[in-house]
Amino acid sequence: MADPRIIDVSLDERTILWRNADVEQERRIAIYDLLEGNRFAPQRVHADGYAGPYRVRLRVEDGRLAIDIRRADDSPLETLVLGLARFRRPIRDYFAICDSYYQALRQATPQQIETIDMARRGLHNEAAELLIERLSGKIEIDFDTARRLFTLICVLHIRG
Repeated sequence: MADPRIIDVSLDERTILWRNADVEQERRIAIYDLLEGNRFAPQRVHADGYAGPYRVRLRVEDGRLAIDIRRADDSPLETLVLGLARFRRPIRDYFAICDSYYQALRQATPQQIETIDMARRGLHNEAAELLIERLSGKIEIDFDTARRLFTLICVLHIRG
């Protein structure tokens, strides 16, 4: 019986050079929320009919995102590789708005924080839509899953 969801997600720690407390908190929340509820259905049909649940490992290799997909018992299923060129600008813009947001939390008015947060959510939503588009035909994911995966993709791109 199909169970198209992620039950475990990890990031290639070798890829992550540095992260501060704010980023670490975002990573923890994204993973927690992702595991609480997600839709993740690889479209490749496997000979034995396996259709979830999945363990997923994200890594960046040669400027591309590698999504290692494994069975619940941790045996490998497939690795999907996505070019990241179309994500460079959304990632850069998202980092910039997050920096503004974290600074605003420390010194801005509630209205200023809300304005920055709305912009941050807008960028995040656009990037989630892009991820859904890029995975189309490869992995079916819902919007909330895409948002959380984009957060984790950003964590993989942090450079001290």
